[in-house]
Amino acid sequence: MASHMEETRVQPTNSVSAHEKSSDYLDEKHSVRSANYEAKPAHINEFDAEGLEANEESELLVNDGNPFPPMGGPEETQQLTFRAVIVGSLLGLIVGASNIYLGLKTGFTFGASLFGAIFGFAILKPLSHALPEYLGGGYFGPKENTTVQTAATAAGGLTGLFVAAVPAMYHLQLMSTPSKDIGRLFGLTALTAFYGVFFAMPLRRYYIRMLSGLNASWSFLLGAVMAWGMLGPISIAKGWTISKPNIYGVDEPLWRSYTSMSAKDFVHGASPRYWLLWPGILIMLCYSFAELAMNAPIFIRATKSAYRSASYSYRSWAASRKGETLQDTRPIEERPLDDPAPEHEQVPFWMWSIGLIASVALTLIVGKLSYGMDVGVGILALILAFIFSFIGVQSSGTTDVNPIGTIAKASQLVIGGVTRAQGISIEKAQLTNLVAGSIAGQAAAHGVDMTGDLKTGHLLRASPRVQFLAQVFGSVIGIWLSVGLFVLFATAYPCITDLDVECTAFGLPSVSAWRTVAVAVTSPTLPIPPSSGYFAIGLSILAIITVVVKHTLIPARFHAWVPNWNAIGLGFVVPQTYYPIAMVVGAHVAYTWARRWPKSWEIWGFALSAGLVAGEGMGGVLTALLTIVKADGSYYGSPVACPAKTYCG
Repeated sequence: MASHMEETRVQPTNSVSAHEKSSDYLDEKHSVRSANYEAKPAHINEFDAEGLEANEESELLVNDGNPFPPMGGPEETQQLTFRAVIVGSLLGLIVGASNIYLGLKTGFTFGASLFGAIFGFAILKPLSHALPEYLGGGYFGPKENTTVQTAATAAGGLTGLFVAAVPAMYHLQLMSTPSKDIGRLFGLTALTAFYGVFFAMPLRRYYIRMLSGLNASWSFLLGAVMAWGMLGPISIAKGWTISKPNIYGVDEPLWRSYTSMSAKDFVHGASPRYWLLWPGILIMLCYSFAELAMNAPIFIRATKSAYRSASYSYRSWAASRKGETLQDTRPIEERPLDDPAPEHEQVPFWMWSIGLIASVALTLIVGKLSYGMDVGVGILALILAFIFSFIGVQSSGTTDVNPIGTIAKASQLVIGGVTRAQGISIEKAQLTNLVAGSIAGQAAAHGVDMTGDLKTGHLLRASPRVQFLAQVFGSVIGIWLSVGLFVLFATAYPCITDLDVECTAFGLPSVSAWRTVAVAVTSPTLPIPPSSGYFAIGLSILAIITVVVKHTLIPARFHAWVPNWNAIGLGFVVPQTYYPIAMVVGAHVAYTWARRWPKSWEIWGFALSAGLVAGEGMGGVLTALLTIVKADGSYYGSPVACPAKTYCG
């Protein structure tokens, strides 16, 4: 589980597994990988398993980090195709819509890679047989499906801005309206759209993907119980927080509002939700950095390896300029991994470095002209973005956590210190803080997603250059899709951009987190209730102790039983307690299904899960459209079980 305190990115298992989950792959024969592996053709191409005898012996395809053996069947001469990019980008649109809806409600977002791989295959494989080549038919193989997956990830991965920092800008009245700010929104999205692509190239060899399960789900529910079942009621009983009358005019205690994020005095007159926000933020920050610290040797080795590799590359280049050849005397363990991709399929240094330089220049220019961001602050944000991308990639592979939310908060704290020293106005400091934090957080999140897709391509022997281009094309399309979806939701639900409007449709946990941190690091005094601060410190210390004990005293086989404090902290931030309950139920269904009927789970489990997530998100898009045309539940819905006989859906 990848925590984004406000936007928790759930990373699926390496998406190559999507090629193994479809029913087309039933009873296919795979190759066995072992320590004595010798590359030889697999028995069958898993994209063309027609005619395979049902009683043929099935073997297990083991992922040991090396590319899978070549598969039989026609050679894929075209991996970058129009159909792959278009279908992948449209699937990314579906995931992007789901992420805006779910992100505003719960703080959870999902990577588009698995969804793109599964549904890309389900759409294009039949069409490849049914249509003539001039209409998009022709052979469709696993490498081209990797292009679909990559385009989907790029197009659907740019919505994080719109469930966190951008609405926070509107809540702080730093922007006017989405329709008037459409140019600025496109500019900000474009600034953050390509860093993930360009950062992914040098980070390509380090990534492994993980899944969250029972541990994260139960930890999330534990956090909700601690926050809303224990500490929230205690804060009301002790007079630390206050409630407000609800919008239905019913003054019963059970119907009063306990989740307002506006107050005249945040220190002594805030809601339980605001009071719980600070323990949630600090818990997640401390837990993530404690995990990183306990895995410090891995990060140190990776940093040393990167430095030595860069140093050797420079000395080798300098020697070649003199007509000399530099002998590689480095120990084997200090040499970079060999790239199995043919040289003509690799992404040359100039290709991604020129794009990176152009993005940096665009960031500094647009950041200054559109948002008044100091050039020095912009450069600092970009440095933080690359560092945090590296940390995110390493953390995802070593701690099962992609701390993109913590990364964004850390960048907000650093930028906040810089703007405080500059002595600029509070409004300008807040806008700079949110823009710079967006750049660092979004670049890190996108970089981890892109690197994961490159890992999938590595396993399937797909062309890294084709994936790079698919990422660029998908990101270009994703800029337009993301801004359009946000404007749609903001039009349907004014509370997304107006803090004074009561928001019954969305919990806005990410928006609350970004806004409160931006206010805290730019205000002359911290707007934190003392009792909230004490509990935040105490629980954060407990989270750190838990991490230390887990890594020093508890055997690795029992780590699954240690609570995940990232998920616990999220339970403090998300006011809708039915989401952790749903997660626990879903996790147990998946766990039971996978244990009792593993073959059935392998075929249908991930596809069904991806469909359910995307389905709810698309339902949210439809609801937003109905709201705009005044045909939603507030006009035609039923008030059954709602207070004051008023529709409350």
